[in-house]
Amino acid sequence: MANTCMQLTGFLVSLLGWVGLIIATATNEWVVTCKYGMNTCKKMDELGSKGLWAECVISTALYHCVSLNQILELPAYIQTSRALMITASMLGLPAAALLLVSMPCVNLGGEDQSAKNKQALLGGALTLIVALCGIISTVWFPIGAHQEQALMSFGFSLYAGWVGAAFSLLGSCMIVCCSLESPAPYADSGRFYYSKHGQSNPTSPSSTNHAKSAHV
Repeated sequence: MANTCMQLTGFLVSLLGWVGLIIATATNEWVVTCKYGMNTCKKMDELGSKGLWAECVISTALYHCVSLNQILELPAYIQTSRALMITASMLGLPAAALLLVSMPCVNLGGEDQSAKNKQALLGGALTLIVALCGIISTVWFPIGAHQEQALMSFGFSLYAGWVGAAFSLLGSCMIVCCSLESPAPYADSGRFYYSKHGQSNPTSPSSTNHAKSAHV
């Protein structure tokens, strides 16, 4: 019962993490950039936010974004973060499907527990890859943005990515731990044969016939 509850909790946590990574991928407030103070930048319309897909200018009466369409001219950290976040968003769907069908409360075609454990392990491995992609992207992007231009603070999208990656990592670890099969206890197939003197000695297969003939 405890193992089932832990597996279900891992599935829900992983699902929330995947949703967080999708939100981070779709929004553009990863970092907030400014060369001066907050109020000064707003008055001068130099307060900006930057994400995977657009670079925006934020002021009291204006919110204007410019799409980052020049793929070949974009810095390496933006291109890599895009690829990793798209990969995480796409891998999350088959991972969620595998984890759902591996739940003990779901029975499709009379699958045994061993098959469900394999499905859960595969889903947990995919969720772990999703978490690693999210971690690399959300760490590399602010570092690259800081090196390129002044970085003032982290944005909402980056926090969503951090939370999503952490939840995905936690959920995958919980699922993998619950799905590992305990090794079967070692069973010795050898038998003990008793001699005329009442002593028990394990005999090898080669001496079995001799022991039997002694009893006849």
